[in-house]
Amino acid sequence: MKIRTHHNSDGIALIMVMCAIFVLSALAAGFVLSMKVETRLAYNANSEQQLLWLGRSGVELARYVLSQHPPGEPYDSLNQKWAGGSGSLSESNSVLSSLPLNNYPVGDGTVSIKIIDLERKVNINTASATTIQQALTLMGVDANDISVVSDSILDWIDSDDLPRVAGAESDYYQGLAVPYYAKNAPIDDLSELLLVKDVTPEMYWGGNAGNHTPSVFQHKLGLGTAPGQTPDYPFGLVEIFTPFSSGKININTADANVLQMIPGVDAAMADAIIKQRAGPDGVDGTEDDISFNSPGQLGGFGIQDTSACDTRSFTYEVHATAQIGEFKREYVAILARTSGMDIQVLSFYWK
Repeated sequence: MKIRTHHNSDGIALIMVMCAIFVLSALAAGFVLSMKVETRLAYNANSEQQLLWLGRSGVELARYVLSQHPPGEPYDSLNQKWAGGSGSLSESNSVLSSLPLNNYPVGDGTVSIKIIDLERKVNINTASATTIQQALTLMGVDANDISVVSDSILDWIDSDDLPRVAGAESDYYQGLAVPYYAKNAPIDDLSELLLVKDVTPEMYWGGNAGNHTPSVFQHKLGLGTAPGQTPDYPFGLVEIFTPFSSGKININTADANVLQMIPGVDAAMADAIIKQRAGPDGVDGTEDDISFNSPGQLGGFGIQDTSACDTRSFTYEVHATAQIGEFKREYVAILARTSGMDIQVLSFYWK
């Protein structure tokens, strides 16, 4: 009787078939995954485009709101609709009375806008050495650093390459580990100050996260800090200055720190100005606000020189937050009022 042996060819074929099935399954899974990724990318790209147009719609909404200036009100104030206030008396029956500035529906998404007038701050490009030094003093910057920072800021902005006594020009910046040149031109973005000699992030942003107005006891009056101690400034340069504005300060919207940039105004006087404009309830931005109609009214506080003041605003920073489902993006625009209803877009970008 013959005994027949089995060859292992059948087993090898089975293994090959299983490997082929595994490879094909992996390829199919990869294909499905790539299709999902491609679909997601296409969806994201479409959402990005929609968010962009939502952001632009928000800017147009801001332009419309600003163009509807309340008749009979020769001022811009914090209780008006554009500023997020409750609406002044003249606005109660206007087209703005029921217009929402938050979650305004547009197409498949919503847009929310926040409008900030830039006349509530000081224009850094036109600020004098005295004004810059006043801001640094109020912040509590060490007295030894005030002249250096002030002169260096002015050197950064001016058109020549000749340093002031305590300032810095390109020769200084070229000697740094990462060299660069002094701009010698007006500032376009306030964050340029972080490139200026001796301007620190703490000095730029401020040491406190809160938005409260610091008391006089929080000011260090130029006495400086202990060796090795990180300066804790009550507010920063970013809260005082802007690169865009008419160059005057709106006394209806400026905070107490900015009001002290006006010649002759101290902390007590700034608080008195805010108390008067806030009306009986003592809160800015409410219906009972008593806004100043003209800078001349500061004469009642003993302020004779009002050349740096105004009661109108002409430049605005708009933050438009666009949202479609889970996608959200914030866009920023700078607007300028060239006439009563003519609001021009100077710049538009996203964060």
